[in-house]
Amino acid sequence: MHMKRNQFHHDGLALSYLDACGESQALIALHALWMEAITYTPLATALGPTWRVIALDQRGHGHSDHALSYTRENYLGDLTALFEHLKIDNAVLLGNSLGGINAYQFAAQHPERVRALVIEDIGAVTIADASFTLAWGGVFPSREALAERIGERLLPYLLDSIRKTSAGWRLAFDPKEMVASQIQLNGDHWTDWLASSCPALLIRGRESPLTTQDHLEEMAARRPNTHLVTLDGGHVVHVDNTSGFTDTVREFLHDL
Repeated sequence: MHMKRNQFHHDGLALSYLDACGESQALIALHALWMEAITYTPLATALGPTWRVIALDQRGHGHSDHALSYTRENYLGDLTALFEHLKIDNAVLLGNSLGGINAYQFAAQHPERVRALVIEDIGAVTIADASFTLAWGGVFPSREALAERIGERLLPYLLDSIRKTSAGWRLAFDPKEMVASQIQLNGDHWTDWLASSCPALLIRGRESPLTTQDHLEEMAARRPNTHLVTLDGGHVVHVDNTSGFTDTVREFLHDL
């Protein structure tokens, strides 16, 4: 499916997004830290034309502008502005990691705008250190040099973020900004997770190093209308196990 790239302005930033377009039911997809909207193109293809997938390049990522701050309020304000720009009353929110917390915190603040949640491999409490990404900063003489610096384990998740410039090769995001974003993301978010009651699907990657089965089972048990599915894959399940992820999401959406 072809997704049209568009943009809107908020908080002094030009924010880019991909849109499957049409009059179908809206699903807004929010990527993880470092990643970008294009990662959800396979999902848009699989769900269309029943669902109109809109994937946002969140501030500092992809084709969106870099920002001076990356607070929780900043991210949620961008999402509010996207709803207003699209002129939609409500949508399903799907988010991975950073995007998942943004999704359920938005639902806590705007329950009338969220039909359902799909939360991909992130908990109600998160404590992570992204400072290792600082080594990825700057411009590299070749794509291979940048890829080597990133390393084999994480490179598959960053392929969309590699950019060629007149000066050399770099990442679309600034690692210093990602560290700042992660610091703001860390914390206990149980209150936000439990603040909404719309249908919710939790998806955990069985090999994820960032979540535990016990924690996500507790999230599902404590929140009404919440179902947990554990799939083969790591933290970015929709990349590691595209077919399993897509089938699980499609089944959940069908029952709404």
